[in-house]
Amino acid sequence: MRKINYSVIFFLMLLFIACDDKLDRFPLDSFAPENYFNNESELQTFSNQFYWLVPSAVAGYGENSDVILNHTMTPEMQGTRIVPNSGGGWDWGSLRNINLLLKYSYRCEDVDVREHYEGIARFFRAWFYFEKVKRFGDVPWYDKVLGSTDPELMKPRDSREFVMTKILEDLEFAIKKIPATKSTERITHWTALALKSRICLFEGTFRKYHQLGDWEKYLTQCVDASEKLMLSNQYRIYQNGAYPYRDLFASVSAIEDEVILARRYSKELKVYHDANFHLRGLTGGRAGMSKKIVDSYLMKDGSRFTEQEGWKTMQYYEEMQNRDPRLTQTVVNPGHIRVADKTKTVLAPDFNASISGYQIQKWDAGPDGDGWQQSYNDFIVFRIAEIYLNYAEAKAELGTLIQEDLNISIKKIRDRVGMPNIDMNQANSNPDPYLESPVTGYRNVTGPNKGVILEIRRERTIELACEGHRYYDIIRWKEGKVFEQEFYGMYFNSLDKGTGENRYGLYDMNDGQIGYEDEDYVDICIYSGKQPSDNEISETTIILFFYKLNELFRLENGVDGGRIICHDLKDNPRKWDEEKDYLYPIPVQERLLNHNLTQNPGWNDGLSF
Repeated sequence: MRKINYSVIFFLMLLFIACDDKLDRFPLDSFAPENYFNNESELQTFSNQFYWLVPSAVAGYGENSDVILNHTMTPEMQGTRIVPNSGGGWDWGSLRNINLLLKYSYRCEDVDVREHYEGIARFFRAWFYFEKVKRFGDVPWYDKVLGSTDPELMKPRDSREFVMTKILEDLEFAIKKIPATKSTERITHWTALALKSRICLFEGTFRKYHQLGDWEKYLTQCVDASEKLMLSNQYRIYQNGAYPYRDLFASVSAIEDEVILARRYSKELKVYHDANFHLRGLTGGRAGMSKKIVDSYLMKDGSRFTEQEGWKTMQYYEEMQNRDPRLTQTVVNPGHIRVADKTKTVLAPDFNASISGYQIQKWDAGPDGDGWQQSYNDFIVFRIAEIYLNYAEAKAELGTLIQEDLNISIKKIRDRVGMPNIDMNQANSNPDPYLESPVTGYRNVTGPNKGVILEIRRERTIELACEGHRYYDIIRWKEGKVFEQEFYGMYFNSLDKGTGENRYGLYDMNDGQIGYEDEDYVDICIYSGKQPSDNEISETTIILFFYKLNELFRLENGVDGGRIICHDLKDNPRKWDEEKDYLYPIPVQERLLNHNLTQNPGWNDGLSF
């Protein structure tokens, strides 16, 4: 096989990424498919458009769930979804182009080249259908190019089991035929194994917790695919530097030691995303961690924060001390200095840019990416840490997990930040009440491995936070009721200064005492009524930020303090319907066009045929 020019491929990928619906149409006015697909160059060029299916960076930094909150809640979280007239994720254009390559790839006489690109096409077909199954459940399976009048277009939905079988057939072909070279930009043998690991974990646990049956075979295949990746020694947990977890996501170029696949961005080619603006811009998403997940991070010695004396009323500086280092490498920490900030300016959390106060720093690659559409660090899609987590969870759910399995998976992840490993016997003999609670944990976990499953879920939530996994983890675990909870942010003591309506409180966010060592500064003042002047507070004290209570945020007990209320249930009640909300509805127009399509349970679109 000829050596591939990856710089040309990358440029072509960027061109495809910049396109829109044109990706769904083959340019028949330029050349006919019957005369194309003759060689590696043509197969490669055509298959570049499939990379449009790789998630963009907003899938990570834009995560919106019960643990990563944004200023605006999604319809899924609010329970306000309706049956759409059209769209709604029911799109099939990319599939037609995948099947087009598979139809005409026979024209390439080089068998190795042909099978390589057939493997690429079938990898993307598997991924395409996985996303459809996650969203809709049963969907029609199309594995050939169909014309607009072909009666097969009007087929009913195939069963979930049938479609999943086809997905795994495609992945097995891809695993066998795509070369085992490493690349963070292109689909490889290793990417196909990673996708199989992810798909089989999802399907196995979805079937288990939704009581669909036949779940063990998927989890067994998850273990198998994960083991092959783990034992290959192609990837390892990145551990360089003082802040390796933070730096993994701040790196402009994906770190190939750990990253299996990334979406490329480029300052030189002006291909940007919006991470910094979303996380730091005053009109961005106001993203912030919820207090629920912050409280779930363990202490540095592995003990539970939620068993520390006074944990419920700890304020920011105190609660950040001696915790799992991933906490202060994910959110803005006391003494925070941004990556690549040459001024070394110490920053406090910006409540204008974070709804909860726990401002996210994950994906922030430094001030050079500030502003709308100015970030250009790569977005990680698959990495070995996820595979370790998949492996441990699948084995725990199957009941085959032993301590050694945790030693070769979870321990490696925790070693990065100096955290002790999960002790399986200890976890199962003493499950964490915080993780057992339906308010702060998971209501559906039972059995002898309950404790260790809960610990693996803790680990997954922390390690993969803000990477786009959480919503569908909730779906597969059948824990949608978490979206009905009140969402909280930081805790503040009462506004204990001033009188009457004009009360205020002074709060340090950096060094544990009011002011810095050599200057009399206070990080923030929260006040009600009239804003106090610096002189009113102290002739020598300077307040860095003033926040008026009930304007930017509310505290659950008002002037008496409490947690920030991020989305008040009194103003914005939420409802999760266990009978219908785990799947999306089929759009009305699609059912009008194809009367064989049945609607998903619980969704009323007014059609009766």
